[in-house]
Amino acid sequence: MGPKVYIDGKLCEKADAKISVYDHGLLYGDGVFEGIRVYGARIFRCKEHVDRLYESACAIALRIPMTKEEIVAAMEATVAANGIKDGYIRLVVTRGVGTLGLDPNKCPHPSVIVIADTIQLYPQEFYEKGLHVITVPTIRNHPEAINPRIKSLNYLNNIMAKIEAINGGTVEAIMLNKDGYVAECTGDNIFIVKNRKLLTPPASAGVLKGITRAVVMDLAAGIGVPVLEPNLTRYDLFTADECFLTGTAAEIVPVVNIDGRIIGDGKPGTLTLELLELFRAETRKQ
Repeated sequence: MGPKVYIDGKLCEKADAKISVYDHGLLYGDGVFEGIRVYGARIFRCKEHVDRLYESACAIALRIPMTKEEIVAAMEATVAANGIKDGYIRLVVTRGVGTLGLDPNKCPHPSVIVIADTIQLYPQEFYEKGLHVITVPTIRNHPEAINPRIKSLNYLNNIMAKIEAINGGTVEAIMLNKDGYVAECTGDNIFIVKNRKLLTPPASAGVLKGITRAVVMDLAAGIGVPVLEPNLTRYDLFTADECFLTGTAAEIVPVVNIDGRIIGDGKPGTLTLELLELFRAETRKQ
């Protein structure tokens, strides 16, 4: 028996986990999702992720056909069915089956999908030695086009930036916004440390308000580190004492080189490593 996937109220085998070619999630990227971690068989920051899913759905006028409690129960059942102790949940809501036209009103039944599996975004050496990243030409979506706070299934903006990073010989890209300020990376939020202060772009810069981002900001405040959300330029990144990325899959990964500039002393920073230890302790507390 292989992995089990939850689709619309039923657990099915991975090989049978299929959606219609008429689903608007496939045809148009019309839907929302969350990536959620499981630590010790417990769903980490479950409420925050589910709340954000419903907010993303609300923003695109998508009605999720389950209560929040039912969504949580579906995730717990899928985690248990797959025997996941430490892993990853991909929670997806699509607009559902419709016509070949754009009209979402022709999609009467949105679909809810839960995948529980393992994930490894970056190899261990990146956590020990730090990551090299570059700024890429593709900018973050204009907030009035599709607001980056909506975690939608249309990820082409991020994929284009990811391709540019790979073509540039790195695995992650820094994306600027329409005004030239730092927004975020293709799958992670970005932080810098300057004079023992923690800085990260504000939501208004065009960032997804990451769940891990919020945890890290709380942890920093808890140890007396000031946390600020100013608009940041590439100059601010280049001259930072430390830099790191945060995300559900990545957790906290140090950055030691940006666009060929060595950050700090070229090694993962002391506050970065301290926050990583605190974060890992937080995941064990659940």
